[in-house]
This record gives sequence, C-alpha cells and structure tokens, in this order.
Amino acid sequence: MAESRPGATARFFALAFLFTWCLQIPAVLAQRGWLPGPAEGYLPLAMLGVLGPLAAATVLTARAGGRPAVRALFGSLRRWRAPWWCYAAALVVPGALLSLGLGALSLVGYEGDVVLAPDAARWLAIPVIAIGEEVGWRGYALPRLRRRYGAFAASVMLGAIWTVWHVPMFLGVGVPMSTLPVMLLFFAGGSLWFTWIQARAGGSLLLVVLAHVGAHLNNAHATLPGDTLPLLVGAVVYAGLGGAVVYFDRKTFPLGSPKRSR
Repeated sequence: MAESRPGATARFFALAFLFTWCLQIPAVLAQRGWLPGPAEGYLPLAMLGVLGPLAAATVLTARAGGRPAVRALFGSLRRWRAPWWCYAAALVVPGALLSLGLGALSLVGYEGDVVLAPDAARWLAIPVIAIGEEVGWRGYALPRLRRRYGAFAASVMLGAIWTVWHVPMFLGVGVPMSTLPVMLLFFAGGSLWFTWIQARAGGSLLLVVLAHVGAHLNNAHATLPGDTLPLLVGAVVYAGLGGAVVYFDRKTFPLGSPKRSR
C-alpha cells in the first residue's frame, strides 16, 4: 500500500510539524514583540498545535485507505485488554521513580517538590494532549519506522523528532535551548519505554496514551524554566527504563537489523 512506503512517513512528519509550528510560532513571535498584540491572544491557536500529529496521521490515513483505514487507526484506542502490570507501567512507574529520585535528593539539600502533579485546570487537557500526539507518533509513525529500521532505531529516531517538534512549546515557556540534550535523553528514553509498553500490551494505542498521561501526572517539566533538576532526574528515569527494556526484552528489541521491505 502507498501509505506504508518510506515517503508516507516523511510526509507525516512534515505535515505534523507544519500544522503544529504554524499554530505555535506566532505566539512565540508575539511574546518577543515581533508580531502585534499580546502573546495571550495567540494561545488558543498554540493550544490547537498539540493536535498536529493526530491531524497529519488522520489526513494521510484517509487519503491512503479512506474511512476503513481511519477506523483502524483509531480502533487501537479501544484495545483495553492488557495485563494489569501494563497499566502500572504506563501510569505509575516513571512518576514513582521520579518522586523517589527527587526524594533522595531532598535528603541532601534539594528543596523543591517531590511530586509535580498538575493543577485542576490541566486535568482535562492532559488526555487531549496525549491522544493528539500518540495517534500520530505511536499510531501512525512508529509502525512504519519499525518495519524499516527495527524497534530500537525507530524508537530513538522518533524520540529525536519528538524532541524537535516540541521546540516552539519550549520557547513559549522560556525553556533555554541549552537543555535540549537533556530533553533528547528524556524523549528518546520515553520513546523506548512507550514502544515497549505498546508491544507488551498487544499493540494497544490506549496503553501508550495512558503512558503519556502518566508522564503529565508527575511532570518533570512542571518546574521549567526555573528549576531544571526535575527534568534531569526525569531524563535519567526514562533513559534508565528505556535502556532496561532494550537490554532485557529481546523479543521487542531483537539484535540485528530488520529486512527492509522494497
């Protein structure tokens, strides 16, 4: 099928970036005085930008296979049957490790919060953000990258792209670009962890969405730009989890390169 060719994945990333950046960069430019009006006036558009991966995946899937293909893309969101520990891995494990790490640092002088839960206003936004991203990242792009490059390389590549896609959001909240290497570690490790959860849950996109939700329920980015230590701890947590599943689960992350389809 045309949608499985390498060019379809490149078109997906181009369309996702175009949608997101065109909606979010104006707020950044207004913030710096390069566009008229207050930056807050551009925030509704910027918030819609998180739907870029979902929009790109939906458009390209509909173009390639019509409504049946779109139903199949979203169908995995209803795939809820998975071992209980998949739910724990998605929702609890990274956040618990983040709090444990920050708690350990508090014993030697760290004075920040060890639980970084969202405020009430963000609770409704979190599932929308997770679905808006994961239908594209893990629903559309990852299966295609994985067939071509294997689970490990595909996950790391997707993590790097995921990091760059967030750049306007980082700029909008004043995150210094010097933190990008740490962000890359965070997102690449998270991408490996999400790939493993999806594979262990029988391909369920719902479990990946819950993993994304879990990252926001105890959010290492919540203290940015002022306090970067939680981000560093969160990056170590996700990198450690990603490295562990790659090392121990050879079924999901086999050695060697896959045979590339023609």
